[in-house]
Amino acid sequence: MKQETPEEFAAFVGLDWADVKHDVCLQAAGSEHREHFSLEHTPEAIDAWVCSLRQRFEGKPIAICLELNKGPIVFALRKYPFLVLFPVNPLTLARYREAFTPSRAKDDPTDAALQLELLRTHRDKLQPLTPQSPAMRALEQLVEHRRRVVGDKVRLTNRLTSTLKNYFPHALQWW
Repeated sequence: MKQETPEEFAAFVGLDWADVKHDVCLQAAGSEHREHFSLEHTPEAIDAWVCSLRQRFEGKPIAICLELNKGPIVFALRKYPFLVLFPVNPLTLARYREAFTPSRAKDDPTDAALQLELLRTHRDKLQPLTPQSPAMRALEQLVEHRRRVVGDKVRLTNRLTSTLKNYFPHALQWW
């Protein structure tokens, strides 16, 4: 996916992901009206929604802001070439929310609206999600697995050392 210029987007979407449903805030380019709705977390519902977007905006590019750069919703949306995904760090969104909501109240529809606002006002600072090759995705998964295994090894070694210090400190001196 290449980075689109601002004039090329037909619509902007803030999507707050959840396990059961996704809250969506949509704004067409050149309009101030925002649409808020929920989307079920099923492949059929997501596909029907994307097809309705394609038909409504005549296949023109649509910018979508979300807090993920991988996961089921990202995988489902990446197969549509007219969607440009802009992942946002969850901490960035949390701090953006805190700037305008001192009470720190949080709900999913509001987060979707904040993602849309962040996309509309600070798109120049956001990078679109670029698909990686299958080999790179596989390598990334292997690296993450290795990192977990090394972390497990360090954790277990530290626990064993601590236990030996408490019950049998001479064993550490011997080895």
